[in-house]
Amino acid sequence: MPHLSGRARASVENAAAFVKWLLYSCLIGVAVGLVAVAFHIGIDLASELRGEHPQIIWLLPIAGPAIILMYRWCGMEKDRGTNLVLVAVRDAERLKLRTAPLIFLSTILTHLAGGSAGREGAALQLGASLSAYIGRLLRLDENDGRIVVMCGMAAAFSALFGTPLTAAVFAMEVVTVGRMYYAAMVPCMVSSYTAALVAHGFNLHAIHGYPVHDALDLSLLPILQVSALGIGCAVLSIVFCVSMHAAPRLYAKYLPNPLVRAAAGGTLVLLLTLLTGSQTYNGAGDSVIRRLLAGDTIPEAFALKILFTALTLGAGFRGGEIVPVLFTGCAFGVWAGPMLGLPHSFSGALGMAAAFCGATNCPLSSIFLAFELFGGDGLPLYALCCGASYMLSGYYGLYSEQKIIYSKFKPQWIDKKTH
Repeated sequence: MPHLSGRARASVENAAAFVKWLLYSCLIGVAVGLVAVAFHIGIDLASELRGEHPQIIWLLPIAGPAIILMYRWCGMEKDRGTNLVLVAVRDAERLKLRTAPLIFLSTILTHLAGGSAGREGAALQLGASLSAYIGRLLRLDENDGRIVVMCGMAAAFSALFGTPLTAAVFAMEVVTVGRMYYAAMVPCMVSSYTAALVAHGFNLHAIHGYPVHDALDLSLLPILQVSALGIGCAVLSIVFCVSMHAAPRLYAKYLPNPLVRAAAGGTLVLLLTLLTGSQTYNGAGDSVIRRLLAGDTIPEAFALKILFTALTLGAGFRGGEIVPVLFTGCAFGVWAGPMLGLPHSFSGALGMAAAFCGATNCPLSSIFLAFELFGGDGLPLYALCCGASYMLSGYYGLYSEQKIIYSKFKPQWIDKKTH
């Protein structure tokens, strides 16, 4: 373009880049969306099968070692899970394609046997590894490869959870808190929306969000009540994160053989299930969340869900932490919120958003999550509860490779990893 001025040439190049990312993002959204739909259906079928045949839970001591052997046979025994995805975005670490089928099969096996785990965290690994492979096929450079990985994260999260805006922002926000990757905004949104449309095409997420009909308007008393609940959710998220990090260290200390600790972890979860007398805390727990929001209160539920999840994932089972975080926040909210004078289901919804915020250190994603799951009513109060949880949860987080760039208390650079 020798006849164009520098400014005109830049405009043409920007337009070409925009079109390029529209095409790449749609491709990733369709490809990752289809695999995520299969993943969603596989987990649903596994959960339904366990519901019809509760005795399947006796397979827990076998399922754990089977997952360990699966990763060992594929040369991925030291796989770092979602932490590797964060490093892939920040430092262009190479993601292996074999991560996708491994996390796909192992997470379904975890849910089938009754381990306490989610699927959205696993979806980040699934989408990231698939999109990274697509990026290599397209011969993208290192910087474009990072954007492609974020697109895959957003697409898989969106297709599985039905929150496309949250998924897009979360992919940009979670890696380095305080420094958003704005260059990835359009690619992440397009891939996320495309994947959501793919999921809708398979009639997934027909029920949008969760039922909350008692949200409060912004006024002085609700501001004080919601702030107090946000403080509680900050403490809750710290306990959750500390438990998730402590469990694998304790397992490794006392049971250094991975196969033995997987079998022991499965046995512990099995025994706890038998002691509680139900499978309320096995699997992800979406149906229990709906029960809680509809009016149930189980005072011990948040503590037991943390225990079940830490024992499951710490032992080597695979899956995500996000739905267990939402479960924990909801159970805590419907228990603590009414004591503060807040309505029941609104308290549970506040707890879900704020616990997610404290555990992931993603305040913008948490506010969008509240909007997409619960609607716009009471959104300023959701934002306040999330803000309090974010600020007071300190530098704890689910992902040890996540970096927090700025202090939560002062406008100063700290650049430290969560713990």
